[in-house]
Amino acid sequence: MKIVVLAGGISTERDVSLSTGRMIYEALKRNGHQVILLDSFLGYEGDIERAFEEEKDWGAKVQGVKEINPDMEQIKALRPDWKKNFFGPGVIELCQEADVVFMALHGGDGENGKIQAYFDLMGITYTGTDYVSSALSMDKGITKELFEANNIPTPVGFRMKKGKEDKKPTFPCVVKATCGGSSVGVSIARNEEEYGKALEEGFRYDPEVVVEQYIKGREFSVGVIGGKALPVIEIAPKVGFYDYKNKYQAGSTVETCPALISPEKTAQMQQIAENVFKVLRLKNYARMDFLMEEGSEKLYCLEANTLPGMTPTSLLPQEAQAVGMSFEQLCEKIIEISLESRTEES
Repeated sequence: MKIVVLAGGISTERDVSLSTGRMIYEALKRNGHQVILLDSFLGYEGDIERAFEEEKDWGAKVQGVKEINPDMEQIKALRPDWKKNFFGPGVIELCQEADVVFMALHGGDGENGKIQAYFDLMGITYTGTDYVSSALSMDKGITKELFEANNIPTPVGFRMKKGKEDKKPTFPCVVKATCGGSSVGVSIARNEEEYGKALEEGFRYDPEVVVEQYIKGREFSVGVIGGKALPVIEIAPKVGFYDYKNKYQAGSTVETCPALISPEKTAQMQQIAENVFKVLRLKNYARMDFLMEEGSEKLYCLEANTLPGMTPTSLLPQEAQAVGMSFEQLCEKIIEISLESRTEES
């Protein structure tokens, strides 16, 4: 097949996306496909008609994920016309030439449904869920409201817009940028001073934040493919919480899959993950994040990730490996179920 792996963009998770894209690109090349790794923002200015036949390493310039998220103003300066055209040169043309676009984008316009909606209008087939479920899942405030309405256990919290900071939390609390990802714009506040700084940090990335109770406990994640949960993975950061640095710097976190918890808790967490998949109208695959409260062992679902990371340290590939699915097989499975889903919709 001719496949475009679409990555990059201008979200705070640009580096993560490019790393994900390179891993997927290399796996699909090994599987024998004609593959292009394409930056959705910078695009491609070569010969569109011959791009898939080019003998080049499309991932050669992709570096690993740094400890801090990239400076978006520097990236945007590379394409002064970006406000008038989100996509870089050649992006749409190459995506139309492909049999399928493997979505390796993260955060911002990659996961909020806008690109998915555009692709639907243009007749471009892509992996992952659709624009509606992408939008629902990207907005942490909407997600929380849907969880509460459908009896999905989630930390108590509220949403708050910039300039209207009239609600007071109970400390400690967690402050999150409403539409952020990879824990960018997420802070733990233990008092008023820290709370003020946390709000300032969250509002750097989004005009709205979600403030919720802090749950002390163990962190887990559960991938779901085709509506069926994978094994549970536990994430234990060596220092602090599972923030941007701990997610993407090798050796920062101890990950155990399958998680060392009781069969009953495993089944309960997997069932909740599958329920979330249905509640948010997700399609094809996703990953849900959880906390298990210290002492009570009560489970809380935090959010759903509609385009889970596929970097060397990412969780979904580790969960798939636990059931005997290699990274190459996982990529093929994602394409397979995405194509099946599109066929059913036609």
